Amino acid sequence: MATITKKELVDRIADRLNLPHTQVKRVAQCLFDEILAELVKGNRLEFRDFGVFECRRRPPRVAQNPRTLDNVHIPGKRRVRFKPGRLLKTQLGEPFAESEAQGRPQVELMQPAERVSLPARPGAKTDVPPLPGPSVSAPAS
Repeated sequence: MATITKKELVDRIADRLNLPHTQVKRVAQCLFDEILAELVKGNRLEFRDFGVFECRRRPPRVAQNPRTLDNVHIPGKRRVRFKPGRLLKTQLGEPFAESEAQGRPQVELMQPAERVSLPARPGAKTDVPPLPGPSVSAPAS
């Protein structure tokens, strides 16, 4: 899986539209700035068929430090949530499409193997009784 940077996206768009790279870069940066400003205000951004960005609040909580077992106050946070739209869901909905396109074999699930008894090691005791299995009966009260 490759990482695409803003510069690479700007280059692709500029080449596709035959526009100067500096102009496309300014438009892209302006778009990102506006998205950021609206999320900071707490507004919801909806791009039809692509998806919805919204800011959600996580309430403050009390957690426990596992090392010292002391209670620790964790302040509330705001998180950005993205919910994919219809077109994005259909594009991403095809399982293993990326791995097939890259020529990777798909993983097949295998059935569990049956238990096979191995031959005894030379010199090993063969008259040892097997270990008892898990108890099915309830304990006596």
